[in-house]
Amino acid sequence: MVQTMVAPAGAQTAEKISYEEFLQKYTDTHAEWVDGEVVQMMTASDRHQDIVRWLIAVLSLFVEAHELGWLRPAPFNMQLPDLKRGREPDILFVHRDRLHIVQPNRLSDAADLVVEVVSPESVGRDRGEKFVEYEAAGVHEYWLIDPDREQAEFYHLAENGRYRLLPTPEGRFTSRVLPDFWLEVDWLWQDPLPKVLDVARQLNLLNG
Repeated sequence: MVQTMVAPAGAQTAEKISYEEFLQKYTDTHAEWVDGEVVQMMTASDRHQDIVRWLIAVLSLFVEAHELGWLRPAPFNMQLPDLKRGREPDILFVHRDRLHIVQPNRLSDAADLVVEVVSPESVGRDRGEKFVEYEAAGVHEYWLIDPDREQAEFYHLAENGRYRLLPTPEGRFTSRVLPDFWLEVDWLWQDPLPKVLDVARQLNLLNG
């Protein structure tokens, strides 16, 4: 039996492996591939999972209603070939014109939209390494949601290839990647979160 090294959460292994080996060995592990080394992620908190689940439910209805493309929550790996990275964001969206990058076990290039729900363990990585990587790789929109601080930041890739913070006038965020999709930022901090069907009605996704 082949043994593989799994680092403590947030740490990297000393073992260097190819991206193909990573996909084979760590398919069932919440992990990322960074320049040949494996980084295992910590188990997410209940609140983290609630927000991801809620966003996926709302976004799925919107994406399907408007036939916009492909949407997935973690675990699903996004390969960034030029950066030698294989990241696993909380949510991935790919526009219907780029569905060729969707492979059975990964995205072969950067998604159009990435969502990261920040945890105490991941805050430095999400705001630092991943911010720079997603910008360089061409992720058009990056949502950073921090439930502990009740802070949400939404970035859009400008023409100069740099992220620009999108405004949230009167607490409402409007996406550039998902046309006509908007979100009241305060919804994210409600406990319990708003009912998905109520949000869907406000987004005109349901009749009546």
